[in-house]
Amino acid sequence: MKQAVLKLLKKSLKELKVEAKDSEIESNIEIPPNLELGDYSFPCFFLSAKLKTSPNAIAVKIKEKIGKIPAEEIEEIKIIGPYVNFFVNRKNLAKQIVEGILKQKEKFGKPRIKSEKVMIEFSQANTHKAFHVGHIRGTSIGESLARIYEFCGSRVTRANYQGDTGMHVAKWLWCYKKYHSKEKIRNDEAWIASIYVDAVKKITSNEKLQEEVDVVNQKLTEGKDKPLNALWKKTRKLSLDSLEKIYKELNTKFNVYFFESETEKEGNKIVQELLKKKIAVMSEGAVITDLNKYNLGVWVLLRKDRTVLYSAKDLGLAVKKFQKFSLDKSFYVVGAAQSLYFAQLFKVLELMKFKGGERCVYIPFSEVRLPTGKMSSRTGENILYSDFIKEVTDFAKEKIKERAGNISKTDLEKRAMKISIAAIKFSMLRQHPNKNIIFSKEDALKFEGDTGPYLIYSYARAGSIIRKSKLSLKKLEIGNLEEKEKELIAKLSQFSEVVESAHKNLNPSLIANYSYQLAQIFNEFYHSCKVIGSESENFRLALVESFRQVLKNSLWLLGIETLEEM
Repeated sequence: MKQAVLKLLKKSLKELKVEAKDSEIESNIEIPPNLELGDYSFPCFFLSAKLKTSPNAIAVKIKEKIGKIPAEEIEEIKIIGPYVNFFVNRKNLAKQIVEGILKQKEKFGKPRIKSEKVMIEFSQANTHKAFHVGHIRGTSIGESLARIYEFCGSRVTRANYQGDTGMHVAKWLWCYKKYHSKEKIRNDEAWIASIYVDAVKKITSNEKLQEEVDVVNQKLTEGKDKPLNALWKKTRKLSLDSLEKIYKELNTKFNVYFFESETEKEGNKIVQELLKKKIAVMSEGAVITDLNKYNLGVWVLLRKDRTVLYSAKDLGLAVKKFQKFSLDKSFYVVGAAQSLYFAQLFKVLELMKFKGGERCVYIPFSEVRLPTGKMSSRTGENILYSDFIKEVTDFAKEKIKERAGNISKTDLEKRAMKISIAAIKFSMLRQHPNKNIIFSKEDALKFEGDTGPYLIYSYARAGSIIRKSKLSLKKLEIGNLEEKEKELIAKLSQFSEVVESAHKNLNPSLIANYSYQLAQIFNEFYHSCKVIGSESENFRLALVESFRQVLKNSLWLLGIETLEEM
């Protein structure tokens, strides 16, 4: 129906001799806050300068130029101040939307967007460090964006760039060899993290120990110390294995893995080219790029001991991405604390005249904090994922037992995990990526309100209604619609636009908030409109099934699975 509104607006603006692109007109079409103001609204403020008259007068002129309206699509047009408000034909909209959902199922809502070949790099959990609650946010955002782009028709490569070498690994290896060598090496996230935290604490209390770590880092870079290399390979594999288990639980997958150890050589090669071109210079033994004239400070590429820094490796990785995958865009989903770093990276790619540089996009996300403050894998002031998921699933099991009564242990474990992941991921995705989250376990685990479990419960409730009915979904017969039916149909009709907006703005929270609003409206409909045994049972069953499908599609885009029973 939005296209019908767009068509009418184009016609009237053309007659008013207003030059405006379709995209400009469409971007100004709004959805009013309530149905009393219509289904679509067109504010006329931006036309005031072009027509040299007031927005209110322009709104009246637009309605006059529209003239006769197509009644099968638009029932009425009202002028409310500077707004032209469109009321769609409710019965036709209901038929169009419900039939479309039931026919297209998981494909319903796909917007018409040009297909692109994109790479989304996200998660970037380093080996030899903890995967904590803060990591879940970047992982959840990246996976959701990948699904949104795939849903919109793009070819997506999910990439994970992991730090498997460098100073943090050197600290771990040094600390294990010097203080923990008698301990058995374990495939245990908490144990692996504890070694790194211990290393940081010891170096902080005695800065001279850093010299010993530097030696280990140098040997690791050279690769000639066989016992050290063997320890590195063994512990690296254990770290990666523990991360894969976590990614599986978070409904996350990757098509390609990049590792720092594999980008050092290319990064060093690029640095030498930058020195020749005088984009980089020697400074006190290190190699830097002076970006002060761009207000970006100094970017260090090589240390004094010639070991390759993350910056140089990222230059090598950027080149590798475009050479190997021929990308239209390369997205970096990384914490907002790295904003300066990525501005420096993109500026150096520009100075290199690297053609893929302008197609690199940084997607920052803000921190997840505890009520006590910032989390850090360096100090151990964080919640380990392994501890956290156990705590959440234990809580979920108790809630399930209260509702389900007798349930097998296997089924209990499966349900508890799905509900837990829904609670965690939704709490990470419902906020705008640029907004800090103060993570509260109690809030995330509620089974009512703006939470993942509430959405899964709404889906399961709708399924229960379908199963209780003795009718099968037949040809739709739509009578007079009640207000809550109209609201639910209107919300279902907005799904495609929400997906398109999330794609355009790189913002999964738009879909998360839509999911919650949709569930709220459904529950209001359920309490207000009798389904089973009503005169409109057939249509209302179709409406319930339409809700289930759209909510399932919406949650899939967030990386959240549904449950038939809670």
